[in-house]
Amino acid sequence: MISLHGKLALVTGASRGIGAATARALAAAGAHVILTARTEAGLIEIDDVIVSAGGAATIAPFDLKDSEAIDRLAAAVASRWGKLDILVLNAATLGTLTPVPHIALKEFDTVVALNLTANWRLIRAFDPLLRASDGGRLITLTSSVATTPRAYWGAYAATKAALDSLVLTYGEEVANITPVRVAIVDPGATATTMRARAFPGEDAATLKLPAAVADAIVALLGEDWPSGTRRRVG
Repeated sequence: MISLHGKLALVTGASRGIGAATARALAAAGAHVILTARTEAGLIEIDDVIVSAGGAATIAPFDLKDSEAIDRLAAAVASRWGKLDILVLNAATLGTLTPVPHIALKEFDTVVALNLTANWRLIRAFDPLLRASDGGRLITLTSSVATTPRAYWGAYAATKAALDSLVLTYGEEVANITPVRVAIVDPGATATTMRARAFPGEDAATLKLPAAVADAIVALLGEDWPSGTRRRVG
């Protein structure tokens, strides 16, 4: 069992849902968690919960589509800690569920910018810090639509499929020359705001809570696994 005590973790989309639950679970396991999201008030709320429970966190509110902000955060982490042990790529946007020819150009660009380009920028910026860790771990959240196409989910599905491939490619590149390992986690049906938007009218009480996904991520980080590992929760 690998201890997370004293590890440094960064979680994107940490102001609510799976991101917030993962940040709390990592902090409870002893990690210092850097919380990122656009909503500062939400981050402050999660930070308060973590600190009240005896954990440690740092908030970094900014829009992930701001590439320069990502680079500034990486520079700040390098200056203060010199490494990053865990990077959890959780933040994503659903976009409008609509036929592929009907996707608005501006919205498609936004979905690609957040779900794919921002995550590439995060990997690019934090790669040196993951390599500086004695066991850097990158976890990305995926969706079943990345591998099983579903009508009207084109923009979201395309970006998730591309992100899976990007992360796995990065994992292949670093596996034999660094301790860095990557894994892909499919949360499955979970009671989140995004899920409610995608399936209006669905009874949220029939779904797993974000905490269940967070616990699965923390449990995975406590194991030794080969790069490219895939896990589906539930």
